[in-house]
This record gives sequence, structure tokens and C-alpha cells, in this order.
Amino acid sequence: MSRETSVPADQLTPGQVRRAGRWAVGNRDGELFAVSRRCRHQLADLAEGRVDADGCLVCPWHQSRYDVTTGVMVEGPHGFLGHHGRTPRYARFVRGYAKVLRLRVARAVRAGADVVVRPGRTDR
Repeated sequence: MSRETSVPADQLTPGQVRRAGRWAVGNRDGELFAVSRRCRHQLADLAEGRVDADGCLVCPWHQSRYDVTTGVMVEGPHGFLGHHGRTPRYARFVRGYAKVLRLRVARAVRAGADVVVRPGRTDR
């Protein structure tokens, strides 16, 4: 399997996210997912994020949360640039344009010892 679009399955325990080319591939309580890697807020690498208790992908920079089945930002961000904290008006603005600029979603499937990303009809 190409390392460009795959990741070793043993590196994807529940809650973990890894890079597979242009995709952030993760494990949401045993359910594999793949979404585009760049946060819609300030382009942080979502492959460095984590999966929270609700099964959302959390951005490592300002904690924007994404539904990994739709690519929609469901919460966030909590800050901007170097500021970390409440920004209610700014967060509403970012969530507004993030509804239009959702993350792309692809299938992530187990193939032997790897998890492979298979873009296709779900790739938005």
C-alpha cells in the first residue's frame, strides 16, 4: 500500500489521528474516518488533532470541533492567532463560513496491516 494515502493500522487506536497524505485519518471508537487535513479556521494540521468523547475531531490550535461524518464544524474556534480564549462573535463568523467550506470526507478502510484512504463519492 502507498504510504501517501495509508497509515499503519496499529497507529490508530481509539481517539488517535494520523496523517495520510492530504488526509487526517482517525479512529472514533473503532470506526475509521478520513477528512481533509486543514482546519477551516487558520489551516492548522488536523492530523495533529484528537478525537474527543463525542467522536468529533478537535483542532490542535484553537479547539474547533468537526463532525467527521459530514465535515461540518460543530464548535469553535476558541481563540485566534496567539490568543486562546472566548471569542463569541469571531467564532460565529468562522462557523458561518465553515458551513460552506466543510472538510472533505473520504472512506478509510482497513486493508491488511494498513488503513487506506479511498476518496470517492463521499469526497466533498
